[in-house]
Amino acid sequence: MKKAILLTLLITFLGGMTTYSQQKPFVFGFKGGPTLGWMKPDAKGYESDGTKVGFTWGFIADFFLMENYGIATGFDVVFIGGGLTMPASIENSDETVNGSLNRKYKLKYIQIPLTFKMRTRELGKFRIYGQIGLGTNFLIGAKADDEFIPEAGGSISDDNIDIYDDITFMRESLILGAGVEFNLGGSTNLMAGFTFNNGFMDILKGTNTSDPGINNSAKANYVAFEVGIVF
Repeated sequence: MKKAILLTLLITFLGGMTTYSQQKPFVFGFKGGPTLGWMKPDAKGYESDGTKVGFTWGFIADFFLMENYGIATGFDVVFIGGGLTMPASIENSDETVNGSLNRKYKLKYIQIPLTFKMRTRELGKFRIYGQIGLGTNFLIGAKADDEFIPEAGGSISDDNIDIYDDITFMRESLILGAGVEFNLGGSTNLMAGFTFNNGFMDILKGTNTSDPGINNSAKANYVAFEVGIVF
């Protein structure tokens, strides 16, 4: 009886391994789509001031530990940003002019995501997936459009300012995503999904120009809608 039970378990295990071995243990592909970014300030007198539409594209590399569970990585080029309003001052001739600064950030990163991916069994030709993990981002470009509004009135604008030295080189984030995969035949799948990328590190350097006792502080977040194809 014990031998029969052991034999049954062995056959079941080997059958499961055979099924998994028939699946590709890894898939590669490409993806891209629009982003909507915003800044979340964490400094006295700083306020969020709107969103920025951007874009992301990248390379997909999924490594499956089991048929429906795996590690998703690759690399992404991400264009994000958002607006902040903050107290500020500028030097004008021999006097200091106080006012407020409306700054629109335009940031460009290379991101290395590392997430745990889960997906359902096939529902016809569809699968639903979810993923959670971390993203490590490296700054490769930073510009800003500024509008300074003096207390006395009027405004002074300056566009496409290079602010690379004002932004931290690294940005760490939490990644949450969900979407669907549609089988096009064989191992080729079309995918579409949403991703929420929540920054948890301050990305601003330095102190406020109006009050040096205030450290510049804000986090960059975005959501992305991505479409891709994997092979």
